[in-house]
Amino acid sequence: MGGHNTHHSINRRNLIGMNTNLRTAALVAAGIVSAGSVGHAEEARMNPVETALTATTISGYVSASTFYNLGDRGERLPGRSFDAEDKLNKINLDVVKLSIEKPLDEGDWSAGYKVDLLFGADANTYGTSPSFPSGSSSSTTGTDFGIKQAYVTLQTPVGNDLIAKVGVFDTIIGYEVFESGSNPNYSRSYGYFIEPTQHTGLLLSYALTDWLSVNGGIANSYDAHINAPGVDSGANRRFGLQTYMGSLAITAPEGSGFLEGSTLYGGIVHGLTSTGDDDRPRTSYYAGLTVPTPVENLAVGAAVDYRTTKPAPGAEAWATAIGGYLTYQMSQQLKLGLRGEYAAGTAGTWTGTSAMKERFFGLTTTVDYSLWANVLTRLEFRWDNDLKGGSKNFGNTADPKDSAFVVGANVIYAF
Repeated sequence: MGGHNTHHSINRRNLIGMNTNLRTAALVAAGIVSAGSVGHAEEARMNPVETALTATTISGYVSASTFYNLGDRGERLPGRSFDAEDKLNKINLDVVKLSIEKPLDEGDWSAGYKVDLLFGADANTYGTSPSFPSGSSSSTTGTDFGIKQAYVTLQTPVGNDLIAKVGVFDTIIGYEVFESGSNPNYSRSYGYFIEPTQHTGLLLSYALTDWLSVNGGIANSYDAHINAPGVDSGANRRFGLQTYMGSLAITAPEGSGFLEGSTLYGGIVHGLTSTGDDDRPRTSYYAGLTVPTPVENLAVGAAVDYRTTKPAPGAEAWATAIGGYLTYQMSQQLKLGLRGEYAAGTAGTWTGTSAMKERFFGLTTTVDYSLWANVLTRLEFRWDNDLKGGSKNFGNTADPKDSAFVVGANVIYAF
């Protein structure tokens, strides 16, 4: 179901006490490790560089889209992350993602890494730029390039294995993710819009049991600018570890009937931004639920986001978004996705300009069809409505509207 962040639920069993050769043989027999990789492990004694490269995998995808605002109703689309007015009424290259990864192996003290590189218009969302305490700019550069993730993974044989990520990693909260093909819908929700996207720091993951896992971490700042520390009262602190995060995931175990595999997830991120937009730290709370149903191939999900901060002394800003999801796998090639959402917040939360409290309702339906190998094609219709009354945030300034109707298509090739 959807793109619920699954990286924060890692459950790798410790194999302490077994003879190394017997363990390797068992893994080969189970198909977890190939016989070829065992041979490469032997070669590592003579050529470790070659072996490391052999264990590295390369993957990614190319995404393109087109969107049209029905009825020529204007170009203002508040709350959109990757399908705003700059993509309307034309064909777009969204993004090219390239992932280079060496995953953890079966060893007790295993190590690996992952690098996610982005190319194209959507990469600018991450604002990757050299941003340091010396004062260089941390604003979005518009270079059509972004580093989404770049971290080292370290495993220690503590209990069920304690996993550490060090570097730049995805945020631990959110129902939807950057990779649109992993979400029920192409367009992102109002909740996604108010969440952090990535952090530079240290993240620890641990599976307490088969059904309960936890995350805890510390990072330089709340937002995405790599290496940039949080800014307090307009000045960079000398030590940048100023954002803290934690989460837990509960998964229904085997024997739970149709609820087997259901996941309840909760998380919090609290810290200063690197741009000094807030007078105090931001805090984001998130809760999400994914549940299969007794109806075959039908799943439901729900997500709640709440963010609070103080943008200036004596002022307080808040935003909340509630989303409900339905997905139905009609056939091996055809899937339907439906999302309904409600969002409310202080002035300017999603529009950036509104002088009034904001309230929106959105309804999105998406049809996924896989006809070609490795290709996902999507047709999507989205209706958004401004609920607050008074000034209207859709249409354009000369002819404001209280709603928007957008139809779009998306094609993704994964490699």
